[in-house]
Amino acid sequence: MKTRITELLGCQYPIIQGGMAWVAEHTLAAAVSNAGGIGLIAGGSAPIDYLREQIRLCKEKTDKPFGVNIMLMSPNAEDLAQLCIDEKVAVVTTGAGNPGKFIPAWKEAGIKVIPVIPSVALAKRMERAGADAVVAEGTESGGHIGENTTMCLVPQVVDALEIPVIAAGGIADGRGVAASFMLGAEGVQIGTRFLASEECQIHPTFKELVVKAKDTDSVVTGRYTGHPCRNIKTKFAKMLANGEKDGSLTPEQFEEVTLGSLRKAVQDGNLEEGSFLCGAIAGMINDIKPCEAIVKEIMEQAERLIKN
Repeated sequence: MKTRITELLGCQYPIIQGGMAWVAEHTLAAAVSNAGGIGLIAGGSAPIDYLREQIRLCKEKTDKPFGVNIMLMSPNAEDLAQLCIDEKVAVVTTGAGNPGKFIPAWKEAGIKVIPVIPSVALAKRMERAGADAVVAEGTESGGHIGENTTMCLVPQVVDALEIPVIAAGGIADGRGVAASFMLGAEGVQIGTRFLASEECQIHPTFKELVVKAKDTDSVVTGRYTGHPCRNIKTKFAKMLANGEKDGSLTPEQFEEVTLGSLRKAVQDGNLEEGSFLCGAIAGMINDIKPCEAIVKEIMEQAERLIKN
């Protein structure tokens, strides 16, 4: 399946793996790239030496293009932006901010720049700033979210831009890819489905939660702090949601109790204090497979549906 996204990024399939903080490291990124998509390493707020090592380890595991996701609110975003240039990373995706000041240097270095956006207004700004494409991410996705749904956001962004659009949020199989293409997208970003991959290095408890999740097992917390996140509905997540609803947790207390909670979920599988970030699509995921099998299955189904 050839689109402007596969041409732009030099990949076989128009699938980008989500840059999930604490989750997307070199093993997962390399596996997705080797499967024909574009794997991403999550920058987060990790030390630069660690991220440099992750990029170099990924290069040892794949000769295919891969990228780095930069959260622009991170205190070391400037250092990471430069690291991507120094290490000749093929693709940079960005979130939580405006990457405008970095785009000229990235493009001069030959890096493809793809911001993740939750609105038409920001998408237009990114196109004017020189972005090569955008990821239009709906509220169905895991982690930090906007309010607009994928179904509503994607066609509006497509209509507003000349550059290609990648759909994200609520996509876990070929039906989601086909639907995204019908809305005008030329690629998809998938995160939650890759949580349940053999190469994903998260704690087994996290994978088990994803595989066992039902359609009603996600909850959004943190809206009153200005940083809403979609989680799997655990005892901890429900405590956060209730505390936000009844006022028993102030925004300051909420931030304090969730500090480090994603790491506790990903590395420790800590059900009492961990935030298991996950998309609303988890109820469709029932097994753990290699990334190659996941990508192949998704694309074969998508191509069959689109042809019909």
